[in-house]
Amino acid sequence: MDRVRPLTSRRRLLAGGAALAAAPCALFSGAPADARARAADYPDAEWQPASSSNYTRSSRPTAYPVDYVVVHVTQETYADTLAIFRDPQKKVSAHYVVRSADGHIAQCVREADIAWHAGNWDYNTRSIGIEHEGWVDQPRYFTDALYERSAALTAALCDRYGIRKDRAHIIGHHEVPGSDHTDPGPLWDWTRYIRLVNFA
Repeated sequence: MDRVRPLTSRRRLLAGGAALAAAPCALFSGAPADARARAADYPDAEWQPASSSNYTRSSRPTAYPVDYVVVHVTQETYADTLAIFRDPQKKVSAHYVVRSADGHIAQCVREADIAWHAGNWDYNTRSIGIEHEGWVDQPRYFTDALYERSAALTAALCDRYGIRKDRAHIIGHHEVPGSDHTDPGPLWDWTRYIRLVNFA
């Protein structure tokens, strides 16, 4: 299997996303006939595929166990984040993106595949990455809908892969070894989030 490792930091790539808003984004076209391109793994998610240049094909959990959920904050809008993941030059992706206003969920990379979100190849292979629309210093983006819908998604992932619903296994991007990121930041309510995950 080809283990492509992105060379540029996720933060730098996401920070450049504002320029993408000014240009029209090509929608996914020519979808393959198989179900992989037609339905999200999580029933409440909308399939919004990342460019195949921005993740590694795999067969998880056969190829790698899935041991973690990594919580991110986009530092971009929902729309700009999806546009960045569709851009084959960006070399970045996450499995899911949660919109702030209503908790709407997009899936960008299949769970069986390896999204390039953690900045650490070992953690990429063994985790599901969930991006949350917003900025680490603007807690108004962390809406009730965002917390509730994200927690329901995380609970489903934990159930599917046998991940413990605790802070040792549901981690922030800043907790990934070698990470230079601060997200989801000190304003993310971990106590509330883990409680919601456990009661979902």
